[in-house]
Amino acid sequence: MFHQTIYASRDTRCKEPFGAATAGQTIRFSIFPHRETYLRQAVLYIAVDGQEPQPYPMVWDGLFGEYDRYTVEFTPETPDLYWYYFSVAGKEQQNIYICRGAGGIGYESNQPENYYQLTVYNAHYAVADWFGKGITYNIFPDRFCRTEIPQDSGYRDTRVVHDNWNETPVYQPNENGEILNNDFFGGSLKGVLSKLDYLESLHVQTIYFNPIFEAYSNHRYDTGNYKCIDPMMGTEEDFKTLCAEAKKRGMRVILDGVFSHNGYDSLYFNARGHYDSVGAFQSKESPYYEWYDFSNWPREYASWWGIYTLPQVNELNPKYLDYIVEDEDSVIRRWLRLGASGWRLDVADELPDEFIARLNAAARREKPDALVVGEVWEDASNKISYSVRRRYFQGGELDSVMNYPLRDGILSFLGGAPAQDFAEKMECLRENYPRAVFYNLMNIIGTHDTPRALTVMGAKPEDWSGSREHRAATRLMGDALIAARKKMFLAAVIQFTMPGSPTIYYGDEAGVQGFEDPFNRRTYPWGGEDGSLLTFYRKLAEVRANNSALTSGDLTFLQATKDGLLVFERFDKETRIWIAVNRDENEIVLRLPCHVAEELLTGKQYEPAESDEFAIRISGQTAMILRATE
Repeated sequence: MFHQTIYASRDTRCKEPFGAATAGQTIRFSIFPHRETYLRQAVLYIAVDGQEPQPYPMVWDGLFGEYDRYTVEFTPETPDLYWYYFSVAGKEQQNIYICRGAGGIGYESNQPENYYQLTVYNAHYAVADWFGKGITYNIFPDRFCRTEIPQDSGYRDTRVVHDNWNETPVYQPNENGEILNNDFFGGSLKGVLSKLDYLESLHVQTIYFNPIFEAYSNHRYDTGNYKCIDPMMGTEEDFKTLCAEAKKRGMRVILDGVFSHNGYDSLYFNARGHYDSVGAFQSKESPYYEWYDFSNWPREYASWWGIYTLPQVNELNPKYLDYIVEDEDSVIRRWLRLGASGWRLDVADELPDEFIARLNAAARREKPDALVVGEVWEDASNKISYSVRRRYFQGGELDSVMNYPLRDGILSFLGGAPAQDFAEKMECLRENYPRAVFYNLMNIIGTHDTPRALTVMGAKPEDWSGSREHRAATRLMGDALIAARKKMFLAAVIQFTMPGSPTIYYGDEAGVQGFEDPFNRRTYPWGGEDGSLLTFYRKLAEVRANNSALTSGDLTFLQATKDGLLVFERFDKETRIWIAVNRDENEIVLRLPCHVAEELLTGKQYEPAESDEFAIRISGQTAMILRATE
């Protein structure tokens, strides 16, 4: 091997600009071989995704201490994913390849492997960046708030309504071995309207609803009618009123769009014959027949994950496209016109790129700043779904995705993983995502698809493998609850101070516990909230709302150790803020480059220091948000 050749993709001395670039933008790559290597050539190899790498010879560009500098410029012509590595050769030696190692640091290999990623996007597409600047509140509609016990089932007498708001959702299968999800609590749009003051106290600027359209089940991901509010939720007028009243308070509403499948019991499929329509299950002459993929009509058809109650649709079928996207009164445009500000796309990785792009364009025709968020659980910049590389961020598809990597990173860190693992996970996203997208992410620590964060941080290993009866009855109590609550404080601090929109899954801020579905979908405990946790969330929301550095400032990780210390900085032209999280039990001393600082969660003022640095002691299992005041 050669003497060390230095390349670090996150160092602007090696690659300028940092991270993703726009089509037509010139990117400067530089490597730094040790002078004793005596290179005879250095070449950048770069490939458009799916194509062969092409060589770009590098030229000597001066000295850098004990190292030479070799440089080349590259201008990508089209939005796409590009992959690259370097080849260097000395006078008497074979080629050595510089490939991507941990942290973007190059390592030498005898063959090209582990290529670097370069995301190139369309500079003319502007994401709806209002989303990332505010706090989002995620409501599972049936379980947030009701104003009265529904007198009518609202769905052809197939629903069971809980009189007691605090009961456990039905979790046992019926005599046929099915969990029907047909038990309801009666949360409604009027219930949400009655709690706008509460949401305002959390500085919420976006209300994100899980599905609100008519459906058989309580989760409503088996849509029955895309153009009708579920009767138990309210009416179209209730929706318009809610959007209008929310707007007065500076809040927007985004809806959940379930467009890869809909309901067995729906206007379109109508397998149970409940609708006054001719569904695809009933006749091949149905106007909806072409939406579905039957292998043996009517009982054999493609369904989502093989679940018969969720027949899949052909998203690019012209009739389906017109109904959902293209028509003047399409589903997408209709609800934006009635007051919504955007859509979250369920299972976005199961929707064709063309469908998402056309949906985005239709939404922008209705509202130029309409938001489109995708449900993607991994790094969405390089996602491969069904053997197809997705193009979410090249421009014209998604403005944001659900930030599951953040959730996974936070929970892993608080569960004992090294702080540096969390920092590396976030830095990978920051490097791979366009900056506008990274600052627009839906930052979650819990959703309707995951166990409650508080439970994850406190439940014993044996609780997860227990019976459903055990998981239904298990609650954290005593010391276990105190320990989990401490972790929840730390999780919320990280969530609220990273770039993107902190998204509160209803009830997390109130201490709601629960394992998997349906235990993670219990009702909001009005009158029984965890007061200390709720107060903490309100303070965090206030701190974020009052400091622009936390909404749009730059991000730098300062310390991310192999143990439990995580320190990062958010800063803009006016403000520098340091976030320090000490997961472990021992006190640590943090040294900061300032003279005076205020701890924003407590308001404590730290006295001036005589030097350019001063030390602050941080107790075990605590976090601090420190703002330089001089």
